Amino acid sequence: MTHLSDDTFETFLANLLNQEVMDLSEVTFIDPYGMVGILEAGRYLVSDNKKRTIILPESEDVLKYLERMDFFRFTDCYFNIMSEKPALSDKYLRSSFSDVLLEITPISKSDDIHFITGRVRKRAHKILAKHLHYDERAIDGFIVALSEVCQNIIEHSGNTGYVGIQKYHFQKISRNVVKIAVMDLGIGFKKSLSERISINNDIDAIEKALLQGMSRYKDIGRGHGLAAVRRFVNQWKGKISIRSGTAKLSIIPEWTWGKEKETDLTFFPGAQINIMLPEV
Repeated sequence: MTHLSDDTFETFLANLLNQEVMDLSEVTFIDPYGMVGILEAGRYLVSDNKKRTIILPESEDVLKYLERMDFFRFTDCYFNIMSEKPALSDKYLRSSFSDVLLEITPISKSDDIHFITGRVRKRAHKILAKHLHYDERAIDGFIVALSEVCQNIIEHSGNTGYVGIQKYHFQKISRNVVKIAVMDLGIGFKKSLSERISINNDIDAIEKALLQGMSRYKDIGRGHGLAAVRRFVNQWKGKISIRSGTAKLSIIPEWTWGKEKETDLTFFPGAQINIMLPEV
């Protein structure tokens, strides 16, 4: 495996669950979904008293990005690291030229969301306006969408999670994109919605939440945030994918690719959300 992102997460997850040592030495690219996915997979295994060993990527560029995204702040809790962590200068770690909108950040309470949106807003103009050409209205919509997907963890999961955001140059289409990854190890969409309505399976639950705006709550204004997120992502021709349990549903614009529906995946608890927003 040379890339670790939402496209290859299933392979990574299956391997990690079945191997004592996960070799990432050949990885040359990891996006926020890959970084957060590694941590959440490790946290899931540790909760079952299974602490895996990982071999870090050999690529210096990948190690620098992992360090810059604060990935190594959390690894010791969930993994044994076979290779040494990189020694990088503070100057690099907090460079003013960084494309990081938000380092990997835990979400466990409402105050965390205020911190997250505040930090992203401070960096949004430099990155979203300069690289994605978003205007003030779009930036405000971005902040609202981010707040909603994070709030889902507080409102629905019954657990905690992580979020990470970064800007990349997407070479395959020669455009800049911002990638948002939000994950938790909570009860998942099926169990959450089953408290209110009959749900057949994981893909049914995700469809009802994302496409129909359904919530476990009857109260107006509570739990309907994903519908607003979907509208924002569609407006800016972005991609959104939601994985929960054994299924994954994606809304895919013309400029990118992927499967719209995936079922019978390796079981993984909670919800894993990936959003990609392109420059305009």
